Amino acid sequence: MAVQIITDSTSDLTNEELRELNVHVIRMRVIFEDGVFTDGVDMDKEQFYAKQAAASALPKTTQVNPQEYCEAFGPLLESGDEVVAVLLSSKLSGCYQSACIAKEMLEEAGERLHLVDSLNATIGEGLLVREAVRMRDAGKSAAEIAAALEDLRRRVRFLAFIGTMKYLKMGGRVSASVAALGGMLHISPVVALVEGEVKAVGKVRGREKIFSYTMDFAQHYPVDSRHCVVFGHSRCLETMEPYRDKCIQALGLRDWAQDELGPVIGTHAGPGCYGMAYIGLK
Repeated sequence: MAVQIITDSTSDLTNEELRELNVHVIRMRVIFEDGVFTDGVDMDKEQFYAKQAAASALPKTTQVNPQEYCEAFGPLLESGDEVVAVLLSSKLSGCYQSACIAKEMLEEAGERLHLVDSLNATIGEGLLVREAVRMRDAGKSAAEIAAALEDLRRRVRFLAFIGTMKYLKMGGRVSASVAALGGMLHISPVVALVEGEVKAVGKVRGREKIFSYTMDFAQHYPVDSRHCVVFGHSRCLETMEPYRDKCIQALGLRDWAQDELGPVIGTHAGPGCYGMAYIGLK
């Protein structure tokens, strides 16, 4: 009996990474004014950000319904395997609840389907998927993996710096005057995932302050070097790379990866956002 790992596309793993890690994916859909697009199928991240820039209203992401989860889980269970599903935070979407309903609908689920509310999104969720893969490859059972992830998720630290306030203004999260002033002064809002929700936790001015803020954050929440650190960005690789390299050197990181933020965080953050996710010692 093998252990199968499945996640939703909000974990922002690339198609190549999904193949390399042998992870199955449930695709989310993105709603723009002119139609509905499936994340990673008929709209990739480059297309998403280009379309977002031209849109007059913020796009939305749709909730995966229970039947869709049944269709994703069913074939894996019918093969006789165990399944661990690492899913988008229940505080950000109703997807996890839909998955719970699907589990009740699937007679063959029994004790072989384990649903994990990641309490994370994007690179934080992707970090937990990588941990699930590591444990699967080490021979852990689905139950052991799910239990470990439910412990680790509370120690995931996600920190990101917003490059533009345009989309926060469009979503009504900041006023037009605050957005304009922030742009003139090069102020970057700081967001973190706190108890499964995206929260504004501060603001910084300039790239050196961003790095200093990160080091202060990592001092308060020390990195557990036994686990991977994931860096993320939204259409700003050239800005994120120097930040990433300085963090790797300053924190002595040996195991790291990077991905691009997709529609869930990207809808509100827009391009120019970057940061990191890691598992803390506390």
